[in-house]
Amino acid sequence: MIALLDHLVVAAATLEQGEDHLEAMLGVRPQRGGKHVAMGTHNSLLRLDARTYVELIAVDPEGVAPPRPRWFALDAPAMREALSSGPKLIHWSARTDDIESAARSSPMDVGRVHPMERGSLRWRITIPDDGHLPGDGILPTLIQWPDARHPADGLPDSGLRLAALAGSHPQPAAIRAALGKLGLAEILKVTFGETPRLAAMLHTRRGAVTL
Repeated sequence: MIALLDHLVVAAATLEQGEDHLEAMLGVRPQRGGKHVAMGTHNSLLRLDARTYVELIAVDPEGVAPPRPRWFALDAPAMREALSSGPKLIHWSARTDDIESAARSSPMDVGRVHPMERGSLRWRITIPDDGHLPGDGILPTLIQWPDARHPADGLPDSGLRLAALAGSHPQPAAIRAALGKLGLAEILKVTFGETPRLAAMLHTRRGAVTL
């Protein structure tokens, strides 16, 4: 099974707060993406490379709450409390050409495959029924883009590049095993930590910055 890094997920209490935060840290302001009507969220984006990007996501105050928990644990009280102190890198996504096989290959639950859309973009993505983050955010959400279009294609060069992605988890062996099954063992190095944590080092025009 081969999967590739697709995007990093930064969550914020509001999209405006997240945009201000990333602009202050990285020196470039995210570009508005659009609304995920089915999830009641909206996003802004920053390009990292030809087919990788940073997604800033927040609950859309003008959207309709879905009849199920939102993705990325955005409805969870613990996540709401965490975001009350500021935007955070909470998760990442890996793309694959066969999302069903990839989801089945993971020894840890990554959720069921759902069709999703935002504007003219269409994709398929794994979402746990209760909205939790797979592997406490260290194991990626899986995504499959069905055609040649990708969100990063229309984004301007931000001057940002991913230098390293690292994680810590109370059960690192289980996370490493799941990453290995997905072909992602070299993308994310996982060490032991009492609290799950994801960190991304980015090269910016201002120098190195860690999310």
